[in-house]
Amino acid sequence: MPGGRLTQQERHRIAAGLAARLSYAEIARRLGRPTSTISREIARNGGPAGYRPQRAHRATAARARRIPVAPFPAGAPEGRIDEEMVELAVRSGLPRITARVHIDLLLAEDGRRTAAELTRRLKVSPASVSVAVNSLVEYGYVRRERDPERRRDVYVVDDESWYVSVVISSRQTLEAARAAIDGAEAVGPDTPVGRRLARGGAFLQQIILDTLESATRWRGLLSEPPPGSGPR
Repeated sequence: MPGGRLTQQERHRIAAGLAARLSYAEIARRLGRPTSTISREIARNGGPAGYRPQRAHRATAARARRIPVAPFPAGAPEGRIDEEMVELAVRSGLPRITARVHIDLLLAEDGRRTAAELTRRLKVSPASVSVAVNSLVEYGYVRRERDPERRRDVYVVDDESWYVSVVISSRQTLEAARAAIDGAEAVGPDTPVGRRLARGGAFLQQIILDTLESATRWRGLLSEPPPGSGPR
């Protein structure tokens, strides 16, 4: 599906759309997803009356963990930290192969790899790497550069990626918050559902605005030497 698997924020927006009694097609349009993706997501996770975004996200992560994938290269200098970081990323909602691509880039000496290098190191198909990196680029975890000499794309993780990913994720959650607020108006702000959506939307909106302000305020830390790295 476009952009990889549904994110947790998108699942909350689906739930908000269902509460606002939007059609599957309208929910899909607002998310930039095919209608078939939304209908399958809802059908496999309790239907329109029983859809719960957090439960749906956990179920998807559990299904992803059952997909066999090759382990990280034996004897890699990173040791066990790579698999531990992958497990953390999977628990946060990333598909396993996407998590492995991200962690492999994070642990690369220069934070750079080509698609061919990722395919070879992780022993997965080029198509799997393509889906993974497209998702990582979309959400700001990775950026794409063009190598003019080798005429191929290079995928890069640098310090600024942390800031970019926070901003993109926050903006997506802010959209979900505003969708909930709009949903409250649609169903009636004085109804039980309207009050629930309005309160939740206002809460999320304020939290995300605070997060964006904090990320901007502390962005300079990404260009400073880490503590203890200076001369003694």
